[in-house]
Amino acid sequence: MIHSEFLLYRHPDNPILKPSDFPGGADGVRNCGQTMLGDETILLVSVDHRSDGYRGREGRTTHVARSKDGLHFQIDPEPFFITPTAEEEPFYHEIDQHPIDTRVTKIDDTYYIARPGGGWRAKWGTCVLLSKTKDFKSHEYVGIIGLPENRGASLFPEKINGLYAKLDRPSGGGGPNGNLWISYSPDLIHWGQYKPLLAAGYTTWAWHKIGPTPPIRTDAGWLEIIHGVTSSCAGARYLVGAVLLDLEDPSKVIGKTRSYLLAPLDWYEQTGRVPNVVFPCGAIADLEQDRLRMYYGGADTCVCLATGSISEIIDACLNEK
Repeated sequence: MIHSEFLLYRHPDNPILKPSDFPGGADGVRNCGQTMLGDETILLVSVDHRSDGYRGREGRTTHVARSKDGLHFQIDPEPFFITPTAEEEPFYHEIDQHPIDTRVTKIDDTYYIARPGGGWRAKWGTCVLLSKTKDFKSHEYVGIIGLPENRGASLFPEKINGLYAKLDRPSGGGGPNGNLWISYSPDLIHWGQYKPLLAAGYTTWAWHKIGPTPPIRTDAGWLEIIHGVTSSCAGARYLVGAVLLDLEDPSKVIGKTRSYLLAPLDWYEQTGRVPNVVFPCGAIADLEQDRLRMYYGGADTCVCLATGSISEIIDACLNEK
């Protein structure tokens, strides 16, 4: 049997983005949505600022980081996502608090970005906001696609049987029921046909909750990178695993890793704002090269890179299920 904890390899230059790399410095640079725009690697980096008054707004923003080689990134100093003022967006001013933890999915020629709206400081709870862009220079709100409490929605990159599909983790993050669900939509706005997909607790490293990233289409099925959370008297521990879903009916789990792909074992994953965290918001697949790049947050403080073989991860899902 393949043991999946050996299937993702840390890049020797980790961490590839640190708080000091943000223009002017930051408290944390982490948990990034990721995709390709032409030949550029794009990361949507969550930034925790040193004060709660960055640009006169809340203390968290999301910024675009760009790279030609996938290793050396330039972070845009202007926010891509920032809490809007009441004058700019009267409705979203109350909803779009603390923009972080983006999940990016390209559908046709448009990039759709799902992310948490609200949070512990927002009176409406945590919902899922959807925005779209074509150039990562500006975004347009699409709407709310997940009611509270929900913070981890991820879109599939194409329609399935004529409908858009979405994975959800309907829990605000603090409860014990952090399970995966799937739903469908004709237009990315109206969602239904909800089904439970996978419950936390199917393995020891994810017994408290699990969370999704945008699925990757492969010949074997939809490859889904997930995070799992376990906890003990020492606190919570975030790890990374994988699930394989049926191509024609992604409500069917056809494989999953019982052991983890990545655990917080290095210093930059164990020490930081939130210790013992490796947190993925997606992955970039090169199917021709059989290569997966996963940019992930280390200890809610930095951005790191791990790589692996797509086919080996799929084999692990099928062999360990």
